[in-house]
Amino acid sequence: MLVPNAKLQRWRNPLSQHITAPPALPHLRPDAFAAPYRDPVWDGPTDPVLVADHLRDEWVLFYTQRRATAPGLTGVEWVHGTGIGVARSSDGGATWRYQGTAEGLVPPGTELPATLWAPDVVRVGERWIMYLSVLGGRRTDWTGTAGIVQFASGDLEHWEYLGAVDLDSPRVIDAAVARCGDGRYRLWYKDETRGSNTYSAVSDTPKDPWSWALEGVAIPGRPHEGPKVFRLGGWYWMIVDEWRGQGVYRSRDATGGWTRQEHLDGLILTAPESVDGRPVVGRHADVVPLGVEDTGDGGAERALLAYFTHPHWNGEDIGTMSPDPRTRLSHVRAAVLEVRDGILVCREH
Repeated sequence: MLVPNAKLQRWRNPLSQHITAPPALPHLRPDAFAAPYRDPVWDGPTDPVLVADHLRDEWVLFYTQRRATAPGLTGVEWVHGTGIGVARSSDGGATWRYQGTAEGLVPPGTELPATLWAPDVVRVGERWIMYLSVLGGRRTDWTGTAGIVQFASGDLEHWEYLGAVDLDSPRVIDAAVARCGDGRYRLWYKDETRGSNTYSAVSDTPKDPWSWALEGVAIPGRPHEGPKVFRLGGWYWMIVDEWRGQGVYRSRDATGGWTRQEHLDGLILTAPESVDGRPVVGRHADVVPLGVEDTGDGGAERALLAYFTHPHWNGEDIGTMSPDPRTRLSHVRAAVLEVRDGILVCREH
């Protein structure tokens, strides 16, 4: 349903004048991305996030647009100088229309050309808030300062800069934001100066970038990146990209107390593809509710897990990539998640 003057209009119950929640999400197919999404410009889409656009009844895919096929690049320059790619789907994710790159996402004072990574987009009140990793300049190695900034939008196309989040570190990336069981919002992120572990901050007003209060480490131990927190089957879950599959943790309320799943060493997406007989792992992912599937026993709640892979490279360590230019290529795929007997399981396409 299209809403005229969407920036100004609130969703209201016609039988009362109380503000209500937006209408139900546009239908998302469990077999979305059955044909993997490829970026038509540089063929390197990574870090996908799916957002329901209720104003147009479409799904929007935001992603890091790595420059996988750009000629003449050295080192890891191909993952720098990146914009945020945008694609839309009006058929539940079966097909995607490339829309270019999102505009207005370079904060004032950023060294150009800017590097934009790993957006997360969350509906807060009447606007969407984007939490974005930003680095200044185009680099050939992993140096430079990286931080997380916030933008706001009323239409998912025009973005207003809100400010940077102070996380007391010169190198933080991969924001994930969700509302927790205590009613407060938390921001989880990778701190590359502290073991590349997941840390968290908390806020009652997540639209305000100055409101976040540091909490400390949420997932210690083995280095990882790309946290994502979601609720499914009565639990809060966190998945993190361990470069060998997605590590799985759960919590009662997402405020802390994350426990690693024991099933299959706590990993999913360890081999959704293969190359030269070696497994290709699923990387930095997003999770979106799908609703209930009728299984004859009361139904199972499901979610769609959107992730990326390098189909011509197994993906253990970016520093060991083959000089074959195909290894830089990536595409976006999806799988279905559900909870069985308290275990998060993944059904790959």
